[in-house]
Amino acid sequence: MSDATPVNEMSFEAAIKELEQVVGKLERGDVALDQSIALYQRGAELKARCEAQLAEAEEKVAKITQTPDGQAQGTAPLDG
Repeated sequence: MSDATPVNEMSFEAAIKELEQVVGKLERGDVALDQSIALYQRGAELKARCEAQLAEAEEKVAKITQTPDGQAQGTAPLDG
C-alpha cells in the first residue's frame, strides 16, 4: 500500500488497486484496531477519489457528439 502517495494525485487504476488491498486487509481482520481505523479512513478517501474520477469520465463521454452516421465528431457542452 502506498500511504506516501496523496490520494488526490493517484490515477483511477492506482486508487482502485489500493482500495482493493485495503478492503482485503479489513475483511481478513488480521490488523490491530488502530490500523483498521487508519485503513478505513484511507479506504474512504480512495473510494471518494474513484467516484470523482468516474463522474468526470462520465461527463466527458456525455459531451461527445456524433455525426448523422454515428461517428464521433467532437465534443459539445454537457448542458447544451
